[in-house]
Amino acid sequence: MILTIAARELRSLFLSPLAWSLLAVMQFILAWLFLVQLENFGRLQPRLVGMENAPGLTDLIVVPLFGNVAIITLLLIPLLSMRLISEELRSGTFNLLLSAPVSIFRIVLGKYLGLLGMLGIILLISTAMVLSLLAGGELDLGRLAAGLLGLSLVLAAAAAVGLYMSTLSAQPGVAAVGSYGLLLFLWLINLATGAEGKGSALFDWIAMPTHFDHLLSGLVRSSDLIYFMLCIVLCLTLSIRRIDSLRNRP
Repeated sequence: MILTIAARELRSLFLSPLAWSLLAVMQFILAWLFLVQLENFGRLQPRLVGMENAPGLTDLIVVPLFGNVAIITLLLIPLLSMRLISEELRSGTFNLLLSAPVSIFRIVLGKYLGLLGMLGIILLISTAMVLSLLAGGELDLGRLAAGLLGLSLVLAAAAAVGLYMSTLSAQPGVAAVGSYGLLLFLWLINLATGAEGKGSALFDWIAMPTHFDHLLSGLVRSSDLIYFMLCIVLCLTLSIRRIDSLRNRP
């Protein structure tokens, strides 16, 4: 049933012109950024030849591209996730969904996996662009794998945030705005540490970029993995509790 719900959500996303439009726009932006970074690398290559421990394709193209993918996708996720539960509440099909012989856990997990399926397509497109560099150069495959892991975790955590915000309102637009606000908070809160980095260590730990940057640098730490898993589990748990409270509402 979880896979059935996930397939239904993924199919409904592709039946919407919004999803196709967002994918097209994102593909255009990422392709343009990729070509610009590739051109800049070509200009810098003569100077890099004589340098000791010179940065390569991974440092100058892959890492910036993954950073751009994360930021752009964070802007798209609220638009993709806003209808997961909000649309059910708005259209009145929510009670019908709950009357089905399916647990709330399976409903939430199925919708979450459906959204991850859409984000997985974005991840595959980005990976294909990066792997095309192997045709004319070398990549640090270990760092590439760590970067892909970090990007996957960022997208998964952001999707969980979007799903939870979708349970809080019957208006998809309100859910999207709430997702934007929370994701922006998680992305920028480390700025409160100040330019000299003397601020609260808690703010620095809460911020997604702190953990994402470690993975982009090739450093896979258990604390960073735990952070993203906590974010995902917490948002999914809150989504389940929210839907359960709506079901028990008189």
